[in-house]
Amino acid sequence: MDDVQRYFVEPEQMSEDEVEITGEDVKHIDKVMRLQPGSHIECLNNQGRRTHCKIRSVNKESIEADIMQDLENSPELPVYAAVAQALIKGDNLDLVVQKGTELGVGSFLLFAAGRSVVKWDSSKVEKKVQRLRKIAKEAAEQSGRLYIPDVSYYPSTGDMLEAASMYNTSLYLDEETAKNGKHETLAEIFSSRPPSILAVIGPEGGISPEEAQTFDKSGFRPVSLGPRILRSESASLYFLSALSYHYEILR
Repeated sequence: MDDVQRYFVEPEQMSEDEVEITGEDVKHIDKVMRLQPGSHIECLNNQGRRTHCKIRSVNKESIEADIMQDLENSPELPVYAAVAQALIKGDNLDLVVQKGTELGVGSFLLFAAGRSVVKWDSSKVEKKVQRLRKIAKEAAEQSGRLYIPDVSYYPSTGDMLEAASMYNTSLYLDEETAKNGKHETLAEIFSSRPPSILAVIGPEGGISPEEAQTFDKSGFRPVSLGPRILRSESASLYFLSALSYHYEILR
């Protein structure tokens, strides 16, 4: 089943025994993959249901498929992991969303940090977020995820902090903690196995001292990712890889 194409649909497009696919995925199925009636695909409703389907009809506006089987194996992380990623330059934010989705992240909280070089024009925020959500959807389909990570944007660190209060454990990656050789905190947090965890990753210039003080007062724990200084886009992927290793490989 690894070579079968996967498509997310809205929950109302999936009934007990059939699926209707609309939108851009119709073109992908028809024109790119050239699938025909009788072809097999996987369909997911972004609410935890994953199904093996057989295409019944291919039309210009929609694809109809019969559900042959519900697939029960889950590829999701056993802990809900969120990444609060400061805005960063170039295509690096695309990389964080794409690879972070592959590594199992549940939510991306994008925010304009004090040292963020990149600034988003308020009139273009929705377009940028929608583009990143599309990247997350495609990465979730490629990696066999049951859920598409949520992508949201906050115009300041303070706005992001309000949304961060819902997580059991929150941390921020701190260069000073790394320089002081205090590398054990992340392993301690993982070993406590919180139901949900949020990691804040600063921009190219790092988290400012003022932001660090705010995080400390809000109950966030400063952590190190080891003795080397990582780029912002590398840090989030390191964190998620370490989380996956601890929860899914070591068990």
